[in-house]
Amino acid sequence: MRLRVGLTGGIGSGKSTVSRLLADRGAVVVDYDLLAREVVEPGSPALTRIAERFGADVLAADGTLDRPALGSVVFADAAARRDLEAITHPAIRDLAALREAQAPADAVVVHDNPLLVEMGAHVACDVVVVVDLPVEVQLRRLVELRGMTESEARARIAAQASRDDRAAVADHLVDNSGSEAELVATVGGLWDRLTLEGGS
Repeated sequence: MRLRVGLTGGIGSGKSTVSRLLADRGAVVVDYDLLAREVVEPGSPALTRIAERFGADVLAADGTLDRPALGSVVFADAAARRDLEAITHPAIRDLAALREAQAPADAVVVHDNPLLVEMGAHVACDVVVVVDLPVEVQLRRLVELRGMTESEARARIAAQASRDDRAAVADHLVDNSGSEAELVATVGGLWDRLTLEGGS
């Protein structure tokens, strides 16, 4: 039977690395970052609604979404972020369902979704995997690896669900505060459990 796995974690947690390691072991990954880009391509209903709500300033000269411009608005204004999510989340959910339906009937389908908890999508998953690490480690990685200022990093972290919120819905908590070798070993054990839960 197909197993629907929700995978999430805060920005800079290493969720994408865990997703890649699961894909290497045979999981079918539905990448919500890619879906989020796909649903706002030029000509899409979602992009039209975003431009109507936030103005032409969030569109680049070529008609594509100007993500930094939109980000500067929604990360500073919780109401604006909710308005954006009301436009994009339903479109993303529909596309994710289509991607899952295209997977083999016995697949482990990993929904790699940074906003799994915020979207309430965890309730539709058979298993929820949360990649976790202390906030101070998260901050250091965002500053050192992504070039953010500490205030930018803190704002991005604050805009997401808290560690406690994510941990509360986790069936499996993956600690990524250590080395990559430790993470590889942890994900290997996780994959063994997921394939057992999927009955494959």
